[in-house]
Amino acid sequence: MLRPERLIVVITLVASTAGAAVKVEKIAWQGWSNCYSVSNGRVELIVTGDVGPRIMRYGFVGGQNLFKEFPDQIGKSGEGKFQLRGGHRVWKAPEDPIATWAPDNVPVQVQITPQGLVAREPVEPLTGLQKEIEIALAPEGSDVTVTHRIYNRGLFPLEFSAWAMSMMAPGGIAITGFPPRGKHPEVLAATHPLVMWAYSDLSDKRWTFTRKYLGLRQDPTNPEPQKLGLFNARTWAAYLFHDELFIKRYQAEPGKTYPDFGCSFETFTNGEFLEIETLGPVTKVEPDGSIAHVERWSLFRKVKLDSFSDTELDKVLLPLLR
Repeated sequence: MLRPERLIVVITLVASTAGAAVKVEKIAWQGWSNCYSVSNGRVELIVTGDVGPRIMRYGFVGGQNLFKEFPDQIGKSGEGKFQLRGGHRVWKAPEDPIATWAPDNVPVQVQITPQGLVAREPVEPLTGLQKEIEIALAPEGSDVTVTHRIYNRGLFPLEFSAWAMSMMAPGGIAITGFPPRGKHPEVLAATHPLVMWAYSDLSDKRWTFTRKYLGLRQDPTNPEPQKLGLFNARTWAAYLFHDELFIKRYQAEPGKTYPDFGCSFETFTNGEFLEIETLGPVTKVEPDGSIAHVERWSLFRKVKLDSFSDTELDKVLLPLLR
């Protein structure tokens, strides 16, 4: 929830249609002096200019934040090591303990756009990469287009992919769908990977599998990490938190090489949070070149699942995914 003492510094009307508008407000939020609220009156996103690029909040105006917040890390900056903080970020994949976990603890440049903003970090001295996140909010409703870009500012070509990571508030359940199902013997070829990590445990009760769907529940009482990945050309993930549903979509490209044995989607949880993640293809990026990775977000109210079954999930989710 937003703190009541937040200070609105400047209000800018940046887009309007049929009476609706997207407004960007520079605000103080949770201890950071330089944050930006992007809102159309129905939903709000908050991006901090003091570290990042990070989207720290996405929710209905006046409602709950669907993203995780770490109170002891929010409002701070300048740390020598990477800080989880919460929210949504972009990383370099495949994961490695140095380049991927490069700190993002310094101020970012924020540029206001007709539908939102672009937040761009300085070039990372450790990696030679430069990351940015662009938000384009629809004038009405909850739809957001989030474009992640990573630039190679080094002297030599690099191969990597963009990894968009949404850290969700604890206590909900993540849901994703498998690619279209078929029957034996009509379909004999393998259709997609389901990827495990060394700590993946399919007997963990936080996992739920149906024929068409995969669910992972965030349990604050269970600190053990869990993770799985898969490929789906029509990648999507949902997170049900109380009675509100966050959906993110990404159009993957079959035939291209994806990280982690071919994953366009990954989900991770421990006792503090749950992440839903999409990944782009591994790409050779020349000096001063870049890659872009686009997600589309939506938010829905009054969503209820009576059971975790194909029939119930089809009834609830399919109309929202169309």
